Amino acid sequence: MNNKVVNKEPATQRESFTELLGQLAKNSAAMVHDEIELVIQRMREKVEAVRSGVILLAIGAAISFAAFMSLCAALIIGLTSYMAPAIAALVTGVLFALIGVVIAFIGYKQLKKSILET
Repeated sequence: MNNKVVNKEPATQRESFTELLGQLAKNSAAMVHDEIELVIQRMREKVEAVRSGVILLAIGAAISFAAFMSLCAALIIGLTSYMAPAIAALVTGVLFALIGVVIAFIGYKQLKKSILET
């Protein structure tokens, strides 16, 4: 037969309901805390990846700048066989300044277009 004893006293049911609510609150708080820790960890990983990318970009830009300056010096030296060194340096500077202005203007137009679209 049925040997189980069912406790139907209201005080015991309230106590267990209170305990269940307490456990639910603790578990919910622990879950929220774990989710916050997970988000923080993901952000740390993303920041680390971005930081290493930025460092590599800066190193590459510095090396590229040194190479560009060497090419400018070579261009000036090459032009000195056709004109005075000061004029060769001036022509090289003006040429690269114009190229820079054109690239900056194109970038400005693209940026303005993307801002207006949003």
